[in-house]
Amino acid sequence: MNPLIASANDLIWGSILVYLLLGAGIYFTLRTGVIQFRRLGFSFRALLGSRQTTGNGISSFQAFCTSLAARVGTGNLAGVAMALYLGGPGAIFWMWVIALLGMSSSLMENTLAQLYKTSNGDGTFRGGPSYYIEKALGQRWLGITFSICLIIAFGLAFNSVQSNSIAAAMHNAFDVTPWVSGVLVAIVTTLIVFGGIRSISRFAEIVVPFMALAYIAVALFIVITHLSEMPAVFRLIFDSAFGIGSAAAGGTGYLVSQAIMQGVKRGLFSNEAGMGSAPNAAATATPNPPHPVTQGIIGMAGVFIDTIVICTATAAIVLVSGQLESGSGLQGIALTQNALSSLVGSWGSDFIAIAILLFAFTSIIANYYYGESNLRFIIDRQWAVVIYRLAVLGMVIYGAIASLPVVWSLADLSMGMMAIINVIALLLLSGIVFRVIKDFEQQVDRGEIPCFDRRKFEFLDRTLDADVWDKTPEEAREALTNEQDADASETSPARQS
Repeated sequence: MNPLIASANDLIWGSILVYLLLGAGIYFTLRTGVIQFRRLGFSFRALLGSRQTTGNGISSFQAFCTSLAARVGTGNLAGVAMALYLGGPGAIFWMWVIALLGMSSSLMENTLAQLYKTSNGDGTFRGGPSYYIEKALGQRWLGITFSICLIIAFGLAFNSVQSNSIAAAMHNAFDVTPWVSGVLVAIVTTLIVFGGIRSISRFAEIVVPFMALAYIAVALFIVITHLSEMPAVFRLIFDSAFGIGSAAAGGTGYLVSQAIMQGVKRGLFSNEAGMGSAPNAAATATPNPPHPVTQGIIGMAGVFIDTIVICTATAAIVLVSGQLESGSGLQGIALTQNALSSLVGSWGSDFIAIAILLFAFTSIIANYYYGESNLRFIIDRQWAVVIYRLAVLGMVIYGAIASLPVVWSLADLSMGMMAIINVIALLLLSGIVFRVIKDFEQQVDRGEIPCFDRRKFEFLDRTLDADVWDKTPEEAREALTNEQDADASETSPARQS
């Protein structure tokens, strides 16, 4: 590994981001009245009722599945195992902490992405941190810097990492030659991404719920069949997080610092809260109810599902199996595969291979879109998009056959820079977001359908695009009612006959 890159990563992840993410998460949590706990039930209810939308746009559910497609990937299987290997069981506790606090950060960034989205002119939208950094802060250069970091991290580096995990898992389970896996993944990726955001969101809407539920079902089976061991597993996680039971004080400090750093780093890589990636998907939605905070609230559910549910499932499988042994050499996806196989038999390795194929492939699709959206922010030309697509496909094939320590390091560095830029923007713009969240909650508490009125916020009315959020609350409610009436008519027995 390049020593300069290693030093930069140590500085960003070991010093700056730990405090910045935790501090911002605590601040947002307190200022919103611990909204991630108060509105968690509402978040899931809104998610389940968000498959419909007005017009021809992307539904909140489709946008949620697209963001979850990027979140749920190698970080949930290989990344959790790597965090356990490098940081010990205590890393899982710090993954939980960063996720629970990060839910409020996710609310903030997804709400901002909805406010400052840009119309594509065909009923769909695009947006994200680059867009709200330029429009709300007036700093296009900083938006371009963020976009470049995202394209490097998500569009190129992370996609090679996802492809590498697919190739390794398929080789371990089915003895498939790595370059064959890379070429096949690249071909299928091409078929989907050339269909644009509608094609990507439809694919995610079908595949993501299926893959997540299947993996959770297997993990629940492991937990239920090893229920007597679970108290010891959780005790190990908490004791390791705070160095309880360690022999030497100096060693304890090092172990705890490693647990925190690995938990924060892999937790952020997995759930992406505050990083500025998920808002690129959130901006595409036409929310129902028609309020920016709707998508922000739904985004909180994504962080919860990713880390508290799926990452915990992987940790339980690894820790119950007893495969986490110092000096064993088992780490990453191989550790997860061996852990499950030791618990359920040889089919466990095959199941993980299929799971990582689906998890990582959907991440490639969503990561590609994040990169394209940010490329269009810098230069909205079709020739540039074509070059980007070819570069993504090249990295997918390269990742399948290459050793990736340098790619991982570059990805960590770019991701860290993204997170720093985005969190600072969130803090600077938090005042207006708090007011918009208050407007949403007041309408919900009055029993009304939340509808956004930009005219109530002078700064927003001045800085938002003229063709977004341009309906009055009355017009928005009327459009929603007409859409619901049309859906009811389509599904009525008389219509069907």
